[in-house]
Amino acid sequence: MTTRLLIILISACFGFGINSYNPVIAGGLVPEEEMNITAYEKINPAIVSIDVDIDDGMSSGTGCIITSDGYIITGSHVIEGGKTISVTTGNGQTYKAQLISEMGKNKDLALLKISPKRPLQTIRLGNSDNLKVGQKVLAIGNPFGFTGTLTQGIISRIDYKRGRIQTDAAINPGCSGGPLLNSSGEVIGINQSIYNPDNNISNIGIGFAIPINEAKKFIQLAKVSTK
Repeated sequence: MTTRLLIILISACFGFGINSYNPVIAGGLVPEEEMNITAYEKINPAIVSIDVDIDDGMSSGTGCIITSDGYIITGSHVIEGGKTISVTTGNGQTYKAQLISEMGKNKDLALLKISPKRPLQTIRLGNSDNLKVGQKVLAIGNPFGFTGTLTQGIISRIDYKRGRIQTDAAINPGCSGGPLLNSSGEVIGINQSIYNPDNNISNIGIGFAIPINEAKKFIQLAKVSTK
């Protein structure tokens, strides 16, 4: 008797149905967990924390390293009104960052530059033209200072008029400028904001990201090569 047939018979006896079968791989993980772990481990070293000294305190956010020599994309509202910008990489190194370019609040993108002593790991840019509602996504950010936080959700809606990807993946203060990923670990959006009744203090499952193809246009206008 084959293993597959045995699974079918056991499923039938216990009323699970064959679609309930979820194979476990090495380490006790199921394939979806392994996919999440792989995507996170590939991309997290290319995600940075951003702290900005502003008039009334500090502004914090997240950024994505797009070139090995230190170009970083984030949200323009993260660095708005900043006197000094500090970037901390995944290995704990902190750098003073220079603002290279930014777009207005509608686009909400900014390009920073740091000067690392060694080449940095970079994100992989995906394609946001063919996204589907219901597609699984992952988000990485630094909510409330908890660096390298991974959350999971789906694309809840695509707002073509405003150029936004809506998701229920948890996006909280400190996550702005971080990546929205597909299952392959490619960046398909730059997380921008949340919406809720308590003045954007906490997440209730309505978050927005700027499609990565819009960010690509911005990067090209700044004449930065990501190859």
